[in-house]
Amino acid sequence: MIFISYRLKQIYLIFLTTALLTSCRHSKDVDVSNIDVTVTIDRFDQDVEAMRKQNREKVAAELEKKYGPFYRDFMERIIQVGSLRDTGYLQTFGEVLANQPYNDVKHEVDSIYPNLNQQNEELTGAFKHIKYYYPQKELPKVYAYISGFGVQTPIGEGYVGISLDMFLGADSKFYNAPAIREVNPKYISRRFTPNHITPRIIETIAREDMFPETNIDDRSMLSRMIYNGRIMYFMDRALPNMNDTLKMGYTGKQLKWCNDMRSEIWGYFLEDKLLYETDYDKIQKYLGESPFTPGLGDKNDSSPRLAVWTGWQIVRQYMERHPEVTLPELMKDRDAEKILRESKYRPE
Repeated sequence: MIFISYRLKQIYLIFLTTALLTSCRHSKDVDVSNIDVTVTIDRFDQDVEAMRKQNREKVAAELEKKYGPFYRDFMERIIQVGSLRDTGYLQTFGEVLANQPYNDVKHEVDSIYPNLNQQNEELTGAFKHIKYYYPQKELPKVYAYISGFGVQTPIGEGYVGISLDMFLGADSKFYNAPAIREVNPKYISRRFTPNHITPRIIETIAREDMFPETNIDDRSMLSRMIYNGRIMYFMDRALPNMNDTLKMGYTGKQLKWCNDMRSEIWGYFLEDKLLYETDYDKIQKYLGESPFTPGLGDKNDSSPRLAVWTGWQIVRQYMERHPEVTLPELMKDRDAEKILRESKYRPE
């Protein structure tokens, strides 16, 4: 744990051309003006400050009432100061609050996030879009906190969290600390910027709440590709005006590489008979985080997560060819083979 045992360049080029700035041609926006949803992110990171000066047990009881299951999860699982069944956790958490590394990070968070107005507005729009397609969906509360560089966007009973110390900007001095870089190397921490908060929240809700991957029928790469493609298409609909770079977590250069090399990527998958491969070790390098994809491109210039990106393009093309299919119908459709076949995906 960072604050207790520690006790604990620059921003990459994001946009190359205007063509990369928007994904509107893939997004079918809808009128959500009459949907009564307003997101106000609660600042747990600020509320816990009352423990410094007021009766700690009294404040803890008030915070537990306000934040419900998140309060328990924060203390026991995120910051790991002990069980709520033992009030000794409050003493340990008091030590965290008094610790200089924590206060250094808190100062940085306060300076970058005096408010969360932009995120409130973005998430309000995204939640309205989710509510448009899923009127019965109970949307989570959103809580901001400081995790000690541990858990970026946790989701729990009735809430989704934002660890603000994991969105300080790609050039933050904190991400250069050896302990942080070991867990989050530069190719990951370059995305720890304020404009990545909203897409990561929506992706978390999609992947971990609404459409968990456990629902896919097989473990072939094709099935995983189409599952990921459906998640990304859900993000298209929830975030119709957001850049593809932010939804995918790519730089502009990486997105351009994929667009330029789409036929070579598809040809590689077919030639190596990867679509129906089920060996996790063989296919994970096309699905998981990495600085580039081995075996493709020159001088390690290929983009990562090529199976995710390709699955996204297949689903987009399928939906373009089937405008009668609704978003909920797509998200229920586990027939990866059918979606591929009917997409007629054959990049030139």
